[in-house]
Amino acid sequence: MLAALAISTAASAHADGCPKASDEIATDRPDVTNSSIVVPVGSLQNENGVNLTGRDGGRTIDGTNSRWRLGIAPCLEVLVDLPSYTGNVKSPGASGFSDVAPAIKWQVSPVPGKIDLSVTAGVALPSGAAGIAGRGTQPYIQLPWSWELDHGWGVSGMFTEFFRPAELTGQHMSEATFVIENKLTERISVFTEYVGDYPDGARPTQLINSGGMYHLTPTQQVDFHVAFGLNRNSPSYIVGLGYSFRVDGLFR
Repeated sequence: MLAALAISTAASAHADGCPKASDEIATDRPDVTNSSIVVPVGSLQNENGVNLTGRDGGRTIDGTNSRWRLGIAPCLEVLVDLPSYTGNVKSPGASGFSDVAPAIKWQVSPVPGKIDLSVTAGVALPSGAAGIAGRGTQPYIQLPWSWELDHGWGVSGMFTEFFRPAELTGQHMSEATFVIENKLTERISVFTEYVGDYPDGARPTQLINSGGMYHLTPTQQVDFHVAFGLNRNSPSYIVGLGYSFRVDGLFR
């Protein structure tokens, strides 16, 4: 009886710390590092963007990079990345759709003022062009975290393991990110981010990505980012714009 009461009390305390519809929108963009904060229960969030990328003298544009996120329980959401189209503006460069990728995300430690941690498990299904998305089913697991500091400053990061069993080489890739962010006003935030991809049997790609977010309303955001490659294996540059919104109270 006491054990059941303790478990119930812990679950209630955990739920009390989970995101609520009164909270401001927290998105997985425009930085590569995803938010450690999930969508509130009964809220549907749509995040979109378009990027212009330069690599090896060529240019491509991709969009709409749409991610739909739905809060289904306290501290728990399901999400899906819809196929985005990459178009070749200037050769060299490939064209085609990316894969559709469903996932589930659990916010493990909703403790205000301390380190927040989430766990995401998903899979890219083989629905896109192999030249854009790769071959076969590609599962991944992700650990985004964040820590709010004083005076509007915060740090965050993410560690991801990608698995590509259908590829002949490079069947595994690790990605690590680290972000420094500052909230300049109630509506404006800026960030600088390091992104490193480390595939098996190949040179890593490394980027410095910087940008900002502006909250039009507590549930609407516009954003931009500019990234530059740190080695020859990386894109020369990436420039992107985005818009996100959230609709609350769907389960009433």
